[in-house]
Amino acid sequence: MCRFIIIMLIAVIPNLSTAQNADINLLKKINGWDGKGMKNFSKIMSQSETYLTFSIPVGVALIGLFTDQTEHLEKAVTISFSIIGTLALTQGLKYAVRRTRPYNKYPDDIIQRNNSDSPSFPSSHTSMAFTVATSLSLEYPKWYIITPAMLWAAGVGVARMNQGVHYPSDVLGGALLGAGTAYLSYKMNKWWRKKQKISRTSIAVLQAY
Repeated sequence: MCRFIIIMLIAVIPNLSTAQNADINLLKKINGWDGKGMKNFSKIMSQSETYLTFSIPVGVALIGLFTDQTEHLEKAVTISFSIIGTLALTQGLKYAVRRTRPYNKYPDDIIQRNNSDSPSFPSSHTSMAFTVATSLSLEYPKWYIITPAMLWAAGVGVARMNQGVHYPSDVLGGALLGAGTAYLSYKMNKWWRKKQKISRTSIAVLQAY
């Protein structure tokens, strides 16, 4: 899965210019949804990313503290690591690619409904939303968690396009990056927990002798 995500990211970056027509045409359609309900939806979804990204791992940690279940604390750490990793990779890619925001490149075609000063690719809101949604889905693999989490992450991506601040390829790149980082963080932490468990077992056996 990780290899697939890396390959997809590599494929997206060099083809940004060749896919520009399809990219901008799809963006125009989504950006053109200018009903009051849609604009409010986009505003709420865009703002929710910041609040939920940082409140969810805190909430999971609090559940662990109040219920005295260390597994929730470990899950909170894993989610936090994926968020930190995604943030670092996203910002690094933004300034490596330095793609111009669509409302700046196509001021006559794209309506700007939000302010963003950083480069466009990949969408940081989308990458953060997908890293949280993927982390939650991996740590708590229940349909009633996976479905709303993924719908929320997808909604953030659509909102950013409706606001005119990202191309569809920015959102796709962000989604792949966020999901990939969450998956890698999950696997690494799972490996670390297993290693720690084996170490504790080995120490206990040695002490017994």
